[in-house]
Amino acid sequence: MTFSENCRRCPRLAEFLDQVRGEHPDYHALPVSSLGAAGSRFLVVGLAPGMHGANRTGRPFCGDFAGKLLYASLHKFGFSNQSEPLDSAGNANADLHLHGCRITNAVRCLPPQNKPEPGEIRLCNPYLTEELAVLPRGGAVLALGTIAHNAVLMALKLPNSSNKFAHGAQHPLPNGVTLFDSYHCSRYNTQTKRLTTPMFESVIASIAAHLGG
Repeated sequence: MTFSENCRRCPRLAEFLDQVRGEHPDYHALPVSSLGAAGSRFLVVGLAPGMHGANRTGRPFCGDFAGKLLYASLHKFGFSNQSEPLDSAGNANADLHLHGCRITNAVRCLPPQNKPEPGEIRLCNPYLTEELAVLPRGGAVLALGTIAHNAVLMALKLPNSSNKFAHGAQHPLPNGVTLFDSYHCSRYNTQTKRLTTPMFESVIASIAAHLGG
């Protein structure tokens, strides 16, 4: 199933985006496309667009706190040409380009209270299936949090019980890809020290080593 920013498969999310667009007419306020070349060896899977992040800029992880840590870490290990996801005007940085990496979300639309419902995750899952289908053998998937982790397993028709989420865990998958887990790089997780910069960078370093550089 090919993704479109005109997708309205989830009525609750579509209606919520209509409301947000009315309140913030300068926001993207549509389903958010993936960033980076399809078929890259490294796929990052987040939860969903943030209200003032991807929902505003139209780019995954661009504009919120989580994006600062994500893009800085990707840049440090050579997966991005720049570390700053925003330009001087606060818009998505058009000069930022990913190298061998693609970023997407388990749910492509902003959910109320940042909490997608199980049925919405299922309806959006075919888009993730499509992303995983073109991932080269030997590639890597980074799941940011339990929901993203479970969405990857769902897309591959694997039971959650077969690969339990744990920060820093690595799961060899039947399609020749390795699933890497990390706590989500959200402001809450970093402020509470559940996730530190060294902890997150260690996961990215493991992925870089897995991919051979």
